Amino acid sequence: MTTPERQPQAPQFTDEELEYIASLFDAARHGDTDLLRSALEAGVPVNLTNNKGDTLLNLACYQEQREAVALLLEHGADTERVSDMGFTALVCAVFRGNEGITRMLLDAGAGQATGHQHAQDVARVFGQEHLLPLLQEREPREG
Repeated sequence: MTTPERQPQAPQFTDEELEYIASLFDAARHGDTDLLRSALEAGVPVNLTNNKGDTLLNLACYQEQREAVALLLEHGADTERVSDMGFTALVCAVFRGNEGITRMLLDAGAGQATGHQHAQDVARVFGQEHLLPLLQEREPREG
């Protein structure tokens, strides 16, 4: 007789732990690199995601927190993670029109076609055409 396989249970967190996790996402949004650095050095996963699938990197890029982006990339943040809405960190940076962060992500190997929209299409649709030369230089595209 075989026993049914048990599904691993999701970890249960205390209210204090949940509050700390939420503070890390706030730190990414607000560029609190001291808190982020201490958390990452203590072993918090750099690719931690919230209930919307946003990573710390996605949020830092969307809020244009250049130093936080640099810190997360230094710790190996995955540029290809896609949020539940289909956004990557690169799409967030392009949407915001931030050339410096866009360049950092491309230098880290971010793909332009990951997620629901190509980064160049996002630049065109949201009036960030000033980023097109950079994006096209890094990934020539037909059409």
